[in-house]
Amino acid sequence: MTESIFIGLGANLPSDAGSPVATLEKAVADIAAAGIDIRRRSPWYESAPVPAAPDQPWYVNGVIEVATERSPAALLVLLQQLEAASGRIRSVANAARPLDLDIIAYGERVAQHMMGDVAGDVVGNSGPLLPHPRMQDRAFVLLPLQAIAPHWRHPVSGRSVAELIAALPAGQEIRLL
Repeated sequence: MTESIFIGLGANLPSDAGSPVATLEKAVADIAAAGIDIRRRSPWYESAPVPAAPDQPWYVNGVIEVATERSPAALLVLLQQLEAASGRIRSVANAARPLDLDIIAYGERVAQHMMGDVAGDVVGNSGPLLPHPRMQDRAFVLLPLQAIAPHWRHPVSGRSVAELIAALPAGQEIRLL
């Protein structure tokens, strides 16, 4: 049995591919073209930026479940290459972006580090933080995740996706697109 790997996708700026939805559709196609098996994909959701940023457009978000032989670090490298190809420039945390791709969970693997890069995702070549350290606080991750994996459990806390959704901080605006 292969591990369930979940990737969060988001965009709130246009790219060369077009609108945020077009950019996300292209990202899913590019991930598949890289030899990664797309098992399931959520519908797209619109969500207000978190943390709140009234000067930014809303995001379009979704989650895909994939299967790959790539290590978490190798998968992260691919995702960051796709982000860069879309025009993403890593500058300040929580900046608007044409494409954001995050490994939400990689099976039951847990990898925590003390420091991260600008986005807080990786330390040197040691690989991504697993599961994503802020996933449990983000409606734009949990609602799409629940749509494709309603029985998933957080590998550290053991909480179900439904329990995580019930415990979300107030004030996150999200709607099905």
